[in-house]
Amino acid sequence: MDADAVGTAGLDIESCYRAVKSRDRRFDGVFYTAVSTTGIYCRPSCPARTPAYANVTFHRSAAAAQAAGYRACKRCLPDATPGSPDWDVAATAAGRAMRLIADGVVDREGVDGLARRVGYTSRHLSRILAAELGAGPLALARARRAQTARVLIETTSLTYAEIAFAAGFSSVRQFNDTVREVYAATPTELRGRRGGGRASTGSVTMRLAVRTPFAGRALLDFLAHHLVPGVEVAGPGWYARTLDLPHGPGTVRLALGDEPQEGQTALVTASYELTDLRDTAAAVERTRRLLDADCDPLAIAAHFAGDPVIGPLARRHPGLRVPGQVDGDEVAIRTVIGQQVSVAGACTVTGRLVAAHGRPVASAVPGLTHLFPDAATLAEVDPASLPMPRSRGRALVALAGALAAGAVALDRGPDRAAVREALLSLPGIGPWTADYVAMRALADPDVFLPTDVGVRNALTGLGHDPVTVVGRAAEWRPWRSYALMHLWNTLMPPTAATVQTVPTVWAGTEEA
Repeated sequence: MDADAVGTAGLDIESCYRAVKSRDRRFDGVFYTAVSTTGIYCRPSCPARTPAYANVTFHRSAAAAQAAGYRACKRCLPDATPGSPDWDVAATAAGRAMRLIADGVVDREGVDGLARRVGYTSRHLSRILAAELGAGPLALARARRAQTARVLIETTSLTYAEIAFAAGFSSVRQFNDTVREVYAATPTELRGRRGGGRASTGSVTMRLAVRTPFAGRALLDFLAHHLVPGVEVAGPGWYARTLDLPHGPGTVRLALGDEPQEGQTALVTASYELTDLRDTAAAVERTRRLLDADCDPLAIAAHFAGDPVIGPLARRHPGLRVPGQVDGDEVAIRTVIGQQVSVAGACTVTGRLVAAHGRPVASAVPGLTHLFPDAATLAEVDPASLPMPRSRGRALVALAGALAAGAVALDRGPDRAAVREALLSLPGIGPWTADYVAMRALADPDVFLPTDVGVRNALTGLGHDPVTVVGRAAEWRPWRSYALMHLWNTLMPPTAATVQTVPTVWAGTEEA
């Protein structure tokens, strides 16, 4: 089945049924199969016997299946699938809204707050979501709360009251009713079936679904190469960092390794320490952004299969991800700091900024000492006091002011083109910075940086003429961000046994 057969405006029923018959895992999270004779809905790859064509309907979201009266399959756990890659590829209003709903915006700010971030009225956004995903924002948020609750029930020993509020429910009764309706089981029955976990209040360990193949080691190498002291630490097979969450600080530690099984779903273990358990959903969603968990690596690999430059690299490192972010503002500020300096130099300067202006946090992970400074704090800093050239200091403070005032929003809600235009209007922000921010902060899969020093170094090292290859980079659309990562990956050193200072490999170029 062609991955493009399922469109954004509707579902091709014949193609969906072929995917179900072949148990095609690529479509887990893209659509859901509801079976009228059993009253349950499943992921396309569910190992149960394929239902008769006459007995199935297909839904764009778990919330739509639930709204139609179906319960989640207890065998394939359809609510635990990665999100649809279409949300980032097309970046429609519905896809952008889904990212914000997963972050808990509806629970914190209501439907009006969600609509405001996406740039629509609440009524119009509700119509868009109903048309594209089969459910409105409240139903989509409810489905997300139910999934978070199930994970916490099955993987922690938190009390049910703690789980209810951690998942975003307004009451224990609402939590109990929703769990019974969605899973046809009580919270006690869910915990009994899975055995529960060992976590205590404030500590949550769960496994995050990612599509495979998953080049976890390459992702770790990139993150370890760009560590900011105080905010991030890494070692063989793991990465950890602080999180600035809506209700308080937290930390996450990720176990990262390669998961090469094609067409399957891998599980990345994430261990959280949270000041407030209400931030569970937000912490999970932001970690998934960092992992680029919802991308479709098989579609990307197929696109590069015949390319003489990227094809061999893609076969060497299947499932390479574009590292995302846990905070868009942080990515933008770090990008400005890194203009025209080495990676090592940028990390050192950023570490000084963190020590001077970041909020101290207590963490059980050695080396995690501060949150990254927020935009409002940096907007008040005297540019002359920053450890960087005066022009770059002014650019950083101006950017922080725009972020703090809401003139630039990097929460993945607004339209990408509008965000890029807003960034380019700021002093000291040029195309390289704006596009790098779009790739990392906005999850744009189709960014290429033709002036980047690393691109030229990588192509030269591979024996290609940079001018010729860059001139035909349009052939890599719509996955140019992944082509860029494959080139950069050839320059990345492996994660050291003890990560402290990183060597210089490449640096981007940008207007001063």
